[in-house]
Amino acid sequence: MAAGAIRGSRIGSGPMGEAERGEAAPRQVVAYFCNNKHNTVLSFAVEAEAPESWDCPRCGMPASLDQDNPPTAPKIAPYKTHLAYVKERRSDTEAAEILTEALQLLRTRRKRGEVIY
Repeated sequence: MAAGAIRGSRIGSGPMGEAERGEAAPRQVVAYFCNNKHNTVLSFAVEAEAPESWDCPRCGMPASLDQDNPPTAPKIAPYKTHLAYVKERRSDTEAAEILTEALQLLRTRRKRGEVIY
C-alpha cells in the first residue's frame, strides 16, 4: 500500500458525517400495504401530508395505509381492435347499408375510369 493513501475514503470525497452537512429535516414514517401482503415503509417530512395510496415497489399494485383492507387491483380493459370499436357504434343493418353505398360508389368510379385496379 502506498504511504500517502488514506484508508476508507476516495480522492475528492466530500465531508463525512451529519455535522458538515447540517441537520436532517424531521421525518414521519408511513407504512403502506398492498393486496399481495407487501409492506412498504416510507419517510416523509413532518410538514408534508402523506398520500392515501402508493404504488407497491415490489409488485406494482396499489397500496394504502389500511393494513386490514388493502386496495384491489384496478380493472384493465382488454385491447380492442378498430373493428371492435366500429361494431360498437354500428348495427349489422347500418353496416350493410354503408357497405353497399361504398361498393356502388367504387363501381361507378371504375366505369368512368377514375379507379384502375
